[in-house]
Amino acid sequence: MQNYHDLFEDYTYQEFATELLYSSLQKGRIAPTYLFTGPLGVGQKEIALRFFEGLINRDSNETNTRILLDSGNHPDLLIVEPTYLYQGKIIPKSTAKVESFKTHLKPQIRVEQIKDLKNFLSKKPIKSKLSMVIIDEMETINEAASNSILKTIEEPISGVIILISTRPDALLDTIKSRCQTIPFKPFNKILLKREILENKFEKEFNLNHNEILSLSYGSPILLRRNLENYSSIPQEIFLKVKQLPNKNPLDALLLAKEITEELLPDQQFWLIDWMQQYYWEKTIDSKIIKILGNLKTQLKSYINQRIAWEMTLINLMKLD
Repeated sequence: MQNYHDLFEDYTYQEFATELLYSSLQKGRIAPTYLFTGPLGVGQKEIALRFFEGLINRDSNETNTRILLDSGNHPDLLIVEPTYLYQGKIIPKSTAKVESFKTHLKPQIRVEQIKDLKNFLSKKPIKSKLSMVIIDEMETINEAASNSILKTIEEPISGVIILISTRPDALLDTIKSRCQTIPFKPFNKILLKREILENKFEKEFNLNHNEILSLSYGSPILLRRNLENYSSIPQEIFLKVKQLPNKNPLDALLLAKEITEELLPDQQFWLIDWMQQYYWEKTIDSKIIKILGNLKTQLKSYINQRIAWEMTLINLMKLD
């Protein structure tokens, strides 16, 4: 009998999730649909592929199964990801990132993709006994696609579907009720700091590790994004934000001018998130969080950026 524990030996930090999957393989009790939850990038997709490897190797002794799965080239594996709709064409999120595709629209999982999924499941597997599907970032699914996937998982299928979502609360209850949920834990601080050592942002992390760790919510992917955002913003701005309560209104006006002239909108939104975390850890004052939250709302409504920042920074000074 295959030692299924070996499949998950690289993922000891997700012991609870892998034990549940190990038990399913060992007992031969495979659910048609699983829901992998937890923070972004804590091993869900990688462990899903190892689980599929275990399913395949129950019935065969092929040595290249892992290579085919990890490369996305296994003929019985379909990976569905959010997409953009551009000039009538559906562009996968991963492709858009490589090609530096820019749009203000958010990617979605679309009904056309679910139709392709149904067609995939309707065909006889080529190398395996079961077809295998991963739907990544399931929380981005639109209403039409959500209703379509619900109909799919309500019917008997000759395959296994794994849904991955960081926000299971955003999914239909009727979808969740038809899944076996496998919860994944956030990375602890030791694992997150290990991620730091593998990139070039150690200096930035050491300077502001509390805020950056808190904003990452145990996700290594969010951690890297936060470090990239932090390093892209001039350090003088962070210093002035920290010194703000001790300044006069003129300094607040000058800082608002600096922020709006030097930072892109996405950088400004991230700076607001950082400020909320910084001031919360320093003061535990919910009024500050509310003021900064209102600023984010104003910026999204396309109010004059500089005026919005001026009013916010002056209001923050008044609280001191």
